[in-house]
Amino acid sequence: MAQQKFFHHALKIDKDICIGCTHCMTVCPTEALRIINGKAQLLENRCVDCGECFRACPVSAIRIEEDDFQNIFDYKHRIALFPSVLVSQFPEGLPPEQIYSTLLEVGFTDIFEVEHTADILKEEANKYLKQHKDKKPLISTFCPAIVRLIQVKFPSLTNHLMLLKPPFDTAALYARKQLIDKGIDEKDIGIFYITPCAAKIAAVKSPVGENAHLINGVINMDSIYNKLLASIKSNKDNTCRVPVKNNLSDVGVLWSLTKGESENVGKRSLAIDGIQNVIEFLEKLENEEMPDIDFLELRACDESCAGGVLNVNNRFLTVEKMEERAEQLRSRKQEERDDNPMNNYQNFILENMGLEPVKPRSIDKLDEDMSKAMQKMQQRTKILEQLPGFDCGACGAPSCSALAEDIVNGKASQDSCIFVQALKAYLNIDEQEKAIQMLERIWGKNRIDINLDTLDNNESK
Repeated sequence: MAQQKFFHHALKIDKDICIGCTHCMTVCPTEALRIINGKAQLLENRCVDCGECFRACPVSAIRIEEDDFQNIFDYKHRIALFPSVLVSQFPEGLPPEQIYSTLLEVGFTDIFEVEHTADILKEEANKYLKQHKDKKPLISTFCPAIVRLIQVKFPSLTNHLMLLKPPFDTAALYARKQLIDKGIDEKDIGIFYITPCAAKIAAVKSPVGENAHLINGVINMDSIYNKLLASIKSNKDNTCRVPVKNNLSDVGVLWSLTKGESENVGKRSLAIDGIQNVIEFLEKLENEEMPDIDFLELRACDESCAGGVLNVNNRFLTVEKMEERAEQLRSRKQEERDDNPMNNYQNFILENMGLEPVKPRSIDKLDEDMSKAMQKMQQRTKILEQLPGFDCGACGAPSCSALAEDIVNGKASQDSCIFVQALKAYLNIDEQEKAIQMLERIWGKNRIDINLDTLDNNESK
């Protein structure tokens, strides 16, 4: 039975460009891709929008959607929300204030770096940890790809998620509230997030753990970078139209980098980046092979948001620039740090910072009827025993296990396996059942090991 589409996906496949090379399929951490009729196809209930397929595609057949930039002009008051990683994409010598001013020049009326709320989140996260010691280790909800990964691949761990909004959500709350308090009609306020990755687009379009859509649109970082850089180059005087006072802390600048959270939350915390590393670690946690740890900062991208798929600058150079900026902010005088208008909104942010419990995410079910689902599960196990276990991907599925599930669901056949086809051709057998019996006799019921020398020896007897 086809499953309802529960989540928005930012990753789109252009079938006119796709060559069916399997690169995307083999790197997908949730087996959300198949090759059908020579084209990649997305299984939407499995996808977590991590962007690994986008990185791997050699012909740029996978794209990441974004809203039309002109949509910002649907609002009288246009807020640009952006992570501090945006500032570090630009060439050396461009101060943050010039980038802020250029955002205003291209059409925004207000700007806000989302990590301004990181200091409030830091305090609240430590309080949350003390109140929920029974759920240790608690897992950050900063990275939406990781939240969805846990929903899809590790549903038993959803109760470990720390139910606090990430900075881009709390920043949206603050930015909107601040303008409303100035007497601006809420319908005239449009908030647009500049994103370094596909997962945050999906999180904006279909939020997890909250019902309200706090952000009106999303702009990809690579496209806004090109727009801003062109504007900066055309401004030969390099003047800032509107100087912007920066109240961002050093903690805030580093929050989106690896260890940005873990060094500020809990006594014993770990930071793990790279989605395959995260999966390996979550498997240990699921199997209860985990020492006493307070908090886990898990990020899908290498070097966290500095390695986002929509970034322009090298991730290591981005990290270096962000660390230098944090050091400059760390040297500010205390009175400059305290002079922050957000302090007046701390209670409002805290009151609205919580998330609803995150539920496991439904993948394609074998069957709605439990007894039939059990029968199909046994059938899947039987089929898997008859497949070679090489996970070569030539069948259009990423693994023999995935092919077995596709067969049970009526989306593929055992003839999809080239090793089954090769054996049938070798033996000149047309009936599939006879071929399967021969597979079991030669390679065993538990795992097939194709060995034609063994076949020759058995046949000669």
